[in-house]
Amino acid sequence: MTTPFLASMPNISHQFLLAFSGGLDSTVLLHHFMLWRQQFPELQLRAIHIHHGLSPHADEWVSHCQKVCAQWQIPLQVVRVQVVNEGEGLEAQARKARYQAFAAALIPGEVLATAQHLDDQCETFLLALKRGSGPAGLSAMPEKLPFAGTQHIRPLLNQTRESLQQWALHHRLSWIEDESNNDARFDRNFLRLTVLPLLNARWPHFADAVARSAALCGEQEQLLDELLAEELATAMTDEGALRIDALHGVSDIRRRALLRRWLAQRGAVMPSRAMLDRLWQEVALAREDATPNLRLGEFAVRRYQSCLWWTRAIDSQRETQLCWPAPFNPLSLPAGLGELLLVAGGEIRAPGANERVTVRFQAPGMVHIVGRNGGRKLKKLWQELGVAPWLRDTTPLLFYGETLIAAAGVFVTQDGRKSAEQTGVQLEWRR
Repeated sequence: MTTPFLASMPNISHQFLLAFSGGLDSTVLLHHFMLWRQQFPELQLRAIHIHHGLSPHADEWVSHCQKVCAQWQIPLQVVRVQVVNEGEGLEAQARKARYQAFAAALIPGEVLATAQHLDDQCETFLLALKRGSGPAGLSAMPEKLPFAGTQHIRPLLNQTRESLQQWALHHRLSWIEDESNNDARFDRNFLRLTVLPLLNARWPHFADAVARSAALCGEQEQLLDELLAEELATAMTDEGALRIDALHGVSDIRRRALLRRWLAQRGAVMPSRAMLDRLWQEVALAREDATPNLRLGEFAVRRYQSCLWWTRAIDSQRETQLCWPAPFNPLSLPAGLGELLLVAGGEIRAPGANERVTVRFQAPGMVHIVGRNGGRKLKKLWQELGVAPWLRDTTPLLFYGETLIAAAGVFVTQDGRKSAEQTGVQLEWRR
């Protein structure tokens, strides 16, 4: 049997991971792929169900999805996530958790397929309009985009919710109804339940018109990307920082466009126009002796060496001290900083049997390092070695007793250097 909803889908892979909530939309998506596989047995399909734990029926939904996937012989992976409202709203946090789970589940060569449709596109456009978004936000959802080193496709994006329901009824498909979809407190549900029925009753092709507007906005953004690509590349350093001098002497509009594209390349959530102006005024144009930064979610934009840098926002660890009783076993670091490990074959002397090993993030007094004459305060040493300010109190320092031995990936002290007779070790920082 043919699957007209998938007929125009580009032939980009033979492996697909299908997001399957068990609702109407994803059930139709799964059904189409199952039929497609009947035509082309070489297709490899997997489904993934995200258990948010937000509904008392969540376990029942898992059972339903397992039953459907077993019937259609599609392997199902169930992933439990914890949704924590960090100020973005429950909808946004649940979506973020879902896509993190999708990214982690994908295997090489596999493409993610989700079931957004034309009515979803219309809702996304209106939500962006409510936020005051520009063309990038109003371009809403593309049918195909890069995702987690592969592709994310939305094969049903040109189909209405009504057409999906007709398909499901015709083929006697069963699906679950999420009770939260009837809660108009959520913005998307408010549009779906209250606003769009009025708009569609007045203008039956409203969703199609919105989709065309979104596509035009997307084309305008793509054109700007092409026109500004060379200028942005010239303005960036090899490390991905953005030179502030390249943003002087251009119009405010052009500067904002360059900043948006630089942030987009870093994977940032697009800030508002007001936030972009703050970035320029409070970070780029801050006084010379300042170390400004502007936090954007879990990341921050900082100024250093006349450039803007996109960094993880990590709290200072100056007061942190970690005991490392077994230094040849990995030591987990706080704040998502990774882990440390001592491995054979470096220039650091191994700890003595009676030496207490700790990891700290500040060191008092003068520091004498290998390769430099004289001692320096650690702050001065960081400056001379070109260590960015936001790394200076999050870089692990290895101590034996009260003696500083090494800074991970940066230097070894004279007291930490092995002698010719000793077997050396290396301080490995896995981030």
